[in-house]
Amino acid sequence: MKQSRIFFVEDDEILARVIEWRLTKLGHSVCGSSNNGEEAIEKIQQLTPDLVLLDIQLQGDMDGINIGEFLASKTKIPFIYLTSHTEENFLKRAKKTGPKGYIKKPFDDEGLRVAIELAIAD
Repeated sequence: MKQSRIFFVEDDEILARVIEWRLTKLGHSVCGSSNNGEEAIEKIQQLTPDLVLLDIQLQGDMDGINIGEFLASKTKIPFIYLTSHTEENFLKRAKKTGPKGYIKKPFDDEGLRVAIELAIAD
């Protein structure tokens, strides 16, 4: 698997460190991260990563699905939801954005690896 430049959005500081560690362990480059929607969109536009991982539940006015809507309508950057939310209302909103995956927390390295590989497959 090729090394990908990955950006992630996570508002839990401990989980953010775990995600960064796991991505690095899997051989990817973390090109950036954010803990809120507005900042995430700004950074994603500047950095143009190969893939974005999105937590759904975020502090502030935007949630991860709002970011996914932006990515789907304004960019060609694939994204994966990485969340503990599997309730029907979240799934229904998420499906409309066309994500490349939906990983339920807690997740393991193998599940993350497979989801990333499928999301960035050409």
